[in-house]
Amino acid sequence: MTSASEAWPALEFEELRWQSRYAESGPRAARRDVVSERYEAALPPTIAQRSLRPSAEVAALADEASTALARFDDSLGNEVAPFAALLLRSEAAASSQIEHLTASARQIFTAELGGEGKRNASEIVSNTRAMRTAIELSDELTTATVLSMHEVLMEHDRRHEAGRFREEPVRIGTSGRTPVGAEYVVPSWERVPALVDDTMTFARRTDLPRLAQVAVTHAQFETIHPFTDGNGRTGRALLQAMLRSNELTQNVTVPVSAGLLTDTAGYVDALTAYRRGEVDPIIRLVSEASFEAVGNARELVEEISAIRAAWRTAVTARSDSGVWRALEVVARQPVLNASTLAAEMGVDPKNVYPHLERLVEAGVLAKKNEYRHGVVYRNDEILRALDAFAARAGRRS
Repeated sequence: MTSASEAWPALEFEELRWQSRYAESGPRAARRDVVSERYEAALPPTIAQRSLRPSAEVAALADEASTALARFDDSLGNEVAPFAALLLRSEAAASSQIEHLTASARQIFTAELGGEGKRNASEIVSNTRAMRTAIELSDELTTATVLSMHEVLMEHDRRHEAGRFREEPVRIGTSGRTPVGAEYVVPSWERVPALVDDTMTFARRTDLPRLAQVAVTHAQFETIHPFTDGNGRTGRALLQAMLRSNELTQNVTVPVSAGLLTDTAGYVDALTAYRRGEVDPIIRLVSEASFEAVGNARELVEEISAIRAAWRTAVTARSDSGVWRALEVVARQPVLNASTLAAEMGVDPKNVYPHLERLVEAGVLAKKNEYRHGVVYRNDEILRALDAFAARAGRRS
């Protein structure tokens, strides 16, 4: 019996011509000749008006995952502020880790202070900004939104054009010189703007099962591969924007990418299955990743809550002291300097030094003079909790 999920259209292909002055083999003299070869590029179906009917089993799983996301988001109540910032950064770090960009929590937060930092940490900071942009623009799921996310993500990468669709063929599984023989050649660049417009029309619909819609939009976006680089991170930022737009999350960024990290091979397989016309695998995987994300994030929230409670025992001050406001900043920014703290508190930098010194004396902050950043303060407990979160995300449950 044919399942409803199999009605989704499979990827088609079109034959294109590749011309190059460099052959892949042969004597050097021949490499100066123009070589013309044929190859097949992906031709994704349009999806803007298509029905989306996953199998009953997967639809039920997606509904349960949607409920889990919404309940976790709602459970934070009045404690959203510190957790929103930490979970957003954790999602950006996990999304980057899928692309083999890893850095410790300390390196990432130090890179946020500005100046030169480790390359991976700096790229993860850019991904955090792209995630934040995605959330801010979640009410505007348009092609312009996608370009804005990519522009923020890639603004410091001189090798690629930030916020612009590619104007060249991109392929997977072959030499950088030619798409001929590639494992997968993404759609012709001329088709990209219309395909992304079509995908974002699908993303804005209000008549579809919400988490299934999020998963399929993400898979279609990755199939189109609209940029020369940053497609995966931009696509996962779009996923977060859709979770917010669909009101599955309203307060925090639930780190679904951290859930996907538990099975990156399955993630690739699900995207490949989508291109064959199967929607169940990607919907199932995003649903399972949502459960993983909620469990991992809940553990992080409990750890951070315990750390913050211990601070209130270690620090003694009047109830109206600014040191309590400073502690709230430390909870969401565990590596900072006087300028960062002053900006977050809205006061003059000279007024935060007494708070910083009090927190150093209480053992909440460690103080260090760093070469590129001057005097930096950090809380190692929060940083360890974030690194433990990342380690859990990378383990198969």
